[in-house]
Amino acid sequence: MKNFFFVTLLLFTLLLSSSFLQSTMATPLFCGNKCKDRCKRAGVKDRCLKYCGICCAECKCVPSGTYGNKHQCPCYRDKRNSKGKPKCP
Repeated sequence: MKNFFFVTLLLFTLLLSSSFLQSTMATPLFCGNKCKDRCKRAGVKDRCLKYCGICCAECKCVPSGTYGNKHQCPCYRDKRNSKGKPKCP
């Protein structure tokens, strides 16, 4: 009985901690740093940072590099604006 309680408590703790980590991965600091790197060579930096920040907050990831690599983050890749063009830089 004591082992069952210990195992149950351990599993509950692992589940709780994994859900906490997932929700904190896309903090404003995380998105800000990733988007700063992503947009550092953009022609219109403020627009790039704005849309990258929106996409990062929703998708919880930003592709590496300054262009391309969108296969690393399918949510980021698949977001479209009202005209059907890619929303995320």
